[in-house]
Amino acid sequence: MPTLKRLLISIVSIAILLMGWLYLHVHSSISLPATPYEFSIRSGNNLKQVSQQLADAGVFPSKWPLILLARYLNQESAIRAGDYQLNENITQIALLDYLTKGDAKQNEIRFLEGSTFAQMRKVLNEHPAIQSHTASLSDQEILQLIGATETAAEGLFFPDTYYFIKNSSDIEILQRAYQTMQNHLQSNWSSRAESLPLATPYEALILASLVEKETGLESDRTTIASVFINRLRKGMRLQTDPTIIYGLGEQFDGNLRKKDLLADQEYNTYTRPGLPPTPIALPSLASIRAALNPAETDALYFVAKGNGESQFSSNLADHNKAVNKYQKLKK
Repeated sequence: MPTLKRLLISIVSIAILLMGWLYLHVHSSISLPATPYEFSIRSGNNLKQVSQQLADAGVFPSKWPLILLARYLNQESAIRAGDYQLNENITQIALLDYLTKGDAKQNEIRFLEGSTFAQMRKVLNEHPAIQSHTASLSDQEILQLIGATETAAEGLFFPDTYYFIKNSSDIEILQRAYQTMQNHLQSNWSSRAESLPLATPYEALILASLVEKETGLESDRTTIASVFINRLRKGMRLQTDPTIIYGLGEQFDGNLRKKDLLADQEYNTYTRPGLPPTPIALPSLASIRAALNPAETDALYFVAKGNGESQFSSNLADHNKAVNKYQKLKK
């Protein structure tokens, strides 16, 4: 019995010493390689990868201290992606708490509805936290790089705010925006109204870009879509100015003239029937939904009132009256 008693005392003593050592170990400061010390955790990285990353940087002597601590506290899968900055030495347990609370810095980039792919590329290239790998590439080369099957880049990327870690590649962000647009387009195509004069989701995307550029007031969006749908059904030309402006490109000086309406080019919907060959801007989700589920109207014309609203007409006589009232009288 005395021997067993001494053994139990020894085991308890060792356990107490180990617990004390562990407490001191996880609550003692770790020396950072530099202050401030910045590092990033990419989306999808697991605890072992993060621990190895910190060990390689000299934060820990090996990957195991952080792994064992996280397992002991049942936080092995709680590490969150993001950019982190440590301004002073920190304890292991405080570092683990930092990595699991989601207090990482959020880098973001915003692509605006109605902007062109050229404008989107400029925003990407000028962002200080993004590594540019596409600045010298053509639009077609970018499409091949991200695995897109389309031949024109315009309108293929969903306008939204995208969050990312520092030094992410512009290719990665473009892939996300492209796939997001594909997902929205496909899901809304499956719930489209019946008998639309649109053969493919891509045609819906083109129409949505026209709706985006012509909408000044949110409540007019589905009615503007109905005008275009009604015209397509009747074989009427769409006659929408934004397509001409897009086709003019850098030649457009801010004033659309009568000669521009008469000069034939592939985006001139005054001289050519049907939809233009590609979208003319990044359409919002609201415009995609409007294009695929337009209001049921007999409207064939609309004119801007000057306050964001549009005046809709079902015949040319009423439309001409509206033009005289809202456009010509302003001059």
